[in-house]
Amino acid sequence: MRTLTPEPGDVDLTERYAYPPGTTWMRANMVASLDGAAQRDERSGGLGNAADQHLFLLLRGLADVVIVGAGTVRAEGYGPVRPSEGWDGVRDGRPPVPPLAIVSRTLDLDFDAPVFAEAEVPTIVLAPATADPVRLKAAREHADVIVAGEDSLDFPAAVRELAARGHRRLLCEGGPGVLAQVVAAGLLDELCLTLSPLLLGGHPTRILNGPPVPVPPELTLAHALQDEEFLFLRYVRSR
Repeated sequence: MRTLTPEPGDVDLTERYAYPPGTTWMRANMVASLDGAAQRDERSGGLGNAADQHLFLLLRGLADVVIVGAGTVRAEGYGPVRPSEGWDGVRDGRPPVPPLAIVSRTLDLDFDAPVFAEAEVPTIVLAPATADPVRLKAAREHADVIVAGEDSLDFPAAVRELAARGHRRLLCEGGPGVLAQVVAAGLLDELCLTLSPLLLGGHPTRILNGPPVPVPPELTLAHALQDEEFLFLRYVRSR
């Protein structure tokens, strides 16, 4: 056991969080309290600080596509991804913003909402083949739809289709149900976890909300950064 001594001065976050070149890479970005809560007042935003928000936006800028569940879109009031300060140079040669890819089994989505109507690049919807045909038709009128799987989304097939469209640097923002599916499918390459210095108690949702993972993936600590009393941990999958 050893201490993690903070290095003096700021770090280059763009360099620290650069995607590995030449591969399809699934990164997740989550926040949790010290006792494991992934939400405060049913929203993840109540756990972070300014540095967490800055990293949240930077990770979006580095990504080719941002994957998020429909429940999180509704609960967090998602709009489309917007250009952000600190993106200088990180999107050279790519569209100005990454599209959102919304995971939805029922397609219970408001297709007139800004997340669709005001998106600079078309929002993507990931849905299974059993989605309601009327809702599926409406989705295709307002979004770029990828159908994969029957009763539930086939995440590996959806990721292959995203990669075929040039979206190889993937960022999963959850929620916990979607991240649980990503992990269960063996797709998670990296977890960026902000550890918030709060103890909330109760029976909150954790960053994974799903059945036990039969073969838990082993992760290696790539770095640990600090801002105020927050820790910013980056783990990568052991190969």
